[in-house]
Amino acid sequence: MEFFIKKIGIDLGTANTLVFIPGKGIVLNEPSVVAVNQQNNRIMAVGLEAKEMIGRTPDNIIAYRPMKDGVIADYRITEAMIRYYMNKALGRWNIWKPDVMISVPAGVSSTERRAVIEAAINAGAKNAYVVKEPILAAIGAGIPIYEAHGHMIVDIGGGTTDVAVISLGGIVASTSVKCAGNKLDHAIADYIKKTFNLAIGDRTAEEIKIHIGSAVSMDDELSIVIKGRDYVTGLPRTARVSTNEMVKAIDRELHEIIRAIKNVLQETPPELASDIIDRGIIMTGGSSQLRNLPELVLRRTGVKAVLADDALYCVAKGTGIALEHLSTYKKSIISKK
Repeated sequence: MEFFIKKIGIDLGTANTLVFIPGKGIVLNEPSVVAVNQQNNRIMAVGLEAKEMIGRTPDNIIAYRPMKDGVIADYRITEAMIRYYMNKALGRWNIWKPDVMISVPAGVSSTERRAVIEAAINAGAKNAYVVKEPILAAIGAGIPIYEAHGHMIVDIGGGTTDVAVISLGGIVASTSVKCAGNKLDHAIADYIKKTFNLAIGDRTAEEIKIHIGSAVSMDDELSIVIKGRDYVTGLPRTARVSTNEMVKAIDRELHEIIRAIKNVLQETPPELASDIIDRGIIMTGGSSQLRNLPELVLRRTGVKAVLADDALYCVAKGTGIALEHLSTYKKSIISKK
């Protein structure tokens, strides 16, 4: 069976890229990072290998994320990244050019959409399809998107938060804000800089968020010891931080995400709004796994929120399901032969 992978779904995220093969599931989950040697402009490493290099490279090598805020910031590098992921997922012996489906944020412009399609075709796809992330997240979370019912999906990734109300297979109201996981990391790093005079890198900030972060303050707090560089002496030092400090640190960013949800709720037609009150808000994406985030959404909007199963994989799963049933999902898809 090795030879006949003809369809492949890619969740091209700001933070992680996931590859889904129908029948096999998610075969690849790696950071969307590329390391480039500046002297000769060659690509040194992609994915996990490149992420290891972030913040640890000599001057002539830069490790960076070609997907800025969910859209292509560097075309050539993104194409190389898509090619790398496709080849790695398909294996050496695959003789078919696959049909590829790629997710894009809801707020993406038509030029950006074309860029993604062209990058995929140039990377060796036979046909490329792009679908808006909230639709794929909804399909992957098991929501029957073609019913005449309103479903609200909040997809919080690394670079963007997509909020959309879906009914009859289309997006009725949506917004896309460039405030998500990465912004939370930066807020944590800033807070630690101001409070402890300690410089920490993005990776450390992300670890703090995952280990002790929360959207609302907790009675039994968690804490973690962090290591960084002292701003005053310039020497390495450690400090202990706890959950409720982190709640304070990311408050502004969470407020922005809640505001996006409120804006979409305000644009939603009343019939669909009543569906959403009944069914609640479905939360997907890696950053929606922040502790107590559904609780915060409930407090601020009055609508109950539930975290989808496998929140991180919803979009990738959605690409796989949509590929299997292309004809069913035709309406929601933009394609290019």
